[in-house]
Amino acid sequence: MNGPWIWGARVDVAVFGGSAALALALAALAPALSDEGALPLWGWITFVLAVDVAHVHTTFFRTYFDREELRKRRALYVATPLACWAAGALLHATSERLFWRVLAYVAVLHFVRQQAGWVAIYRARAGERSRLGRALDDATIYASTCFPLLYWHAHLPRAFRWFVEDDFVTAPWLRALVVPAGVVWAALLVAYVARAVIVSRRGGPRNPGKHLVVATTAITWFSGIVATNSDFQFTVTNVLVHGIPYMALLWAYTRERAREAPAGLVARIAAGGVLAFAAAALALAFAEEALWDRLVWHDRPSLFGGMREAPLLGPSARALVVPLLALPQATHYVLDAVLWRRKDTGPAQARALGFRGAPEPAA
Repeated sequence: MNGPWIWGARVDVAVFGGSAALALALAALAPALSDEGALPLWGWITFVLAVDVAHVHTTFFRTYFDREELRKRRALYVATPLACWAAGALLHATSERLFWRVLAYVAVLHFVRQQAGWVAIYRARAGERSRLGRALDDATIYASTCFPLLYWHAHLPRAFRWFVEDDFVTAPWLRALVVPAGVVWAALLVAYVARAVIVSRRGGPRNPGKHLVVATTAITWFSGIVATNSDFQFTVTNVLVHGIPYMALLWAYTRERAREAPAGLVARIAAGGVLAFAAAALALAFAEEALWDRLVWHDRPSLFGGMREAPLLGPSARALVVPLLALPQATHYVLDAVLWRRKDTGPAQARALGFRGAPEPAA
């Protein structure tokens, strides 16, 4: 039996519950921390650069930083960025808005699926086999994310956006669906809680980690999208509960993989501890954002240098360069959907997810 927690009660509660509590506390303090709900520069550095963008680059520890992993799935790791760039260049050449719209919806799907993935991991750890339970878990987590997204689409424009202005489809006719969808969401939450109580009373598997993920997802998505309407509040509730648990998983994987391959790049960075791991991801994130700012956005000269001026790239160059700059995100979305669900990903990943019985590395 693997037990109800991935890394242990204290760590799991700190990672999932702590990130949500921090996000909600910051959202509550938004009037004192932001100017009319805008995301200040320090907030962008802390939440967007150091968490959202940096967590994308921690995927490299699972993939491109690992020579053995690259040899094992070379076709996947070569084809994915090439396909993402080609698709992005085609979309951008057709319409810049279309490019950002497609990327935004892929990102939204990624965020939703990650929450469903955590629930599935906890369900597997607890040994839950009920089809009804799985259906209710999935319905509840998807309702907890999709109802706020429906509300967002029905009330555009909002004071926040995913990537750029108008990257979501404007659909005011969806307002008629908001109340019925909210009723379904509330009913699913009640049904989820009722089933958890019944299972517990009947001596079924305890699964506090799963309940924590469901609860924090429902609260933070509703709070950041429906209950509030500011860029600062949306950013903290969206980014922290997504990025922090993912980085915790990648750090756990990095430590386990370093034990298997002590001579590789992953092991050398892991030897420096969690600070070296975070510093490597942050350095990559800073480099990416510097390129974005100098070549495309030109809106943070105090951080990245240069002046806010006319774009350096013409339409043809942007159609090639913008999808190239977006490759870390696009590749992350695709690979994240593949790597963590495969059964042949090796013992390091199993141990990183806390599954007992995974082979230990040879001494």
